[in-house]
Parts: sequence; structure tokens; C-alpha cells
Amino acid sequence: MEALLAQFSFLSDQAMRDKDFDPSTIEELMELFEQEVYHSWNSMDAEARKAVDEAEMSLKEAEAYLDSLLESSLEEFREFEKEAERESKTEMNGLVRDANAAKTMGEMIGKAATTYSNKYIEAALASATASVKSARSKAVRGIRGNFLRKDAGSGGGSCGSSLQLVAFVRASAMWLCAGAER
Repeated sequence: MEALLAQFSFLSDQAMRDKDFDPSTIEELMELFEQEVYHSWNSMDAEARKAVDEAEMSLKEAEAYLDSLLESSLEEFREFEKEAERESKTEMNGLVRDANAAKTMGEMIGKAATTYSNKYIEAALASATASVKSARSKAVRGIRGNFLRKDAGSGGGSCGSSLQLVAFVRASAMWLCAGAER
């Protein structure tokens, strides 16, 4: 291209000095310029295509690398997820086992408390029944003693009073038997 520019400069100077200058010489030079430009254009186009091809290849390599990174990251996440799930299942099973053991222990403690409570109630009822029986027998003895004293004071043989005493003793006995059954 430098040589063509130098030739053009020389022909331009000659055209200004020589009146018999042939303009077809410049036309020939212009055709050479055109050919040089065409060759330069083709060369630049080939370089551009080569650069585009290289860029596309680099892009494909980058995409492949990114895909491999993404796949390995997903695989690591899947492994982490599986491990976390295994650990959570193990922990949950341990908690369920502990909860079942606590439930069983609570049920046993509840049964023991119910048993001891029932025994305490039975003992309290037996004690109360014994106290009531003792009080009744003392009351009956006292009433009988008072009744007999009254009966002896009235000359004895009051049939009505004896029947009342028998009825009272019978009622007391029935009441005591009913209380013992409870």
C-alpha cells in the first residue's frame, strides 16, 4: 500500500508539471489501489472470521466448564442433602425412642401412683370403718347400758323397750355390714 501511495504521489506531481501527461496511467494506478483494498478486505475478513471462530470455541469451552462446575455443585448439594436427611432421620428416631421411653415411664409412674393412691384410700376407708365400728359399738354399749339401767329402774320386763333395743341393734348391724362392703 505504501508503494502505491508513493507511486500516486509521483504521478500527481508529474501530472502537474507535464502537460502531455496521460490520465490513463492514474486509472491503472487506481485499479491497483482497488485490487489492494480488495485483498486487504479479504485478509481482514479472514482474520475477523478466525477471531469469531476462536471466540465461539472459547465460548463453548467456557460453557462446558460452567456446565461441569454446575453439575459438580449439584452433585455436592445432592450428597449434602442425602447426608442431612440421614442425620435428621437418625436424630428423629432417637427422639422418638426417647419419647416412647418417657411415655412408658410416665405410664408406669401413673400406674404406680394409682395403685398407691388406691391402697391409701383403702387403708383410709378401713381405718374410718374401724373407727365407725368402734364408735358404734361403744355407742350401742352405752345405749344398751343406759337402756338396761332404765329398764331395771322401771321394774324390769318392759317388752316395748326390749323390742326397741333389738330393732336398734339390728339396724346398726345392717349399717355396719353395708359400710364394710363399700
